[in-house]
Amino acid sequence: MALHLVKLCVGAGSIADLEGWIAGRRKAAARAGKAFEQVHTTRMVPKRAAELLDGGSLYWVIKGQVSARQKLLDIRPFTDADGIGRCDLVLAPDVVPVLPQPRKAFQGWRYFDAKDAPPDIGGRGAGIADMPEDLRRELASLGLL
Repeated sequence: MALHLVKLCVGAGSIADLEGWIAGRRKAAARAGKAFEQVHTTRMVPKRAAELLDGGSLYWVIKGQVSARQKLLDIRPFTDADGIGRCDLVLAPDVVPVLPQPRKAFQGWRYFDAKDAPPDIGGRGAGIADMPEDLRRELASLGLL
């Protein structure tokens, strides 16, 4: 069973915001003539990297709910120019909406067991994936999804 990470998507108000940031980075890389790689830099290096890379994803918390995920492709520790240890989480560029799940604010990232992770919306009943994100969020908060 895969192990995942969960992290706040600071500054994003929706999955569309996250996808917009990724699209912007992709365009900037293209303008610079560089290959695009979706990377999120974090301070701490996961000690359970092998488990995370065995099918794990980074689940994003948006507006107090786990809302989407991106598959983890690689974990690259490094030391920045100031001598501070950091870690690049290399992610698949595709953002997969998941069934919204409430989550209180926290700092950094947390491990997220597969048994606790919400299912992808694409595998749910017809119509859920077509609902506006705000409606899905509200229905989930009421316990109706």
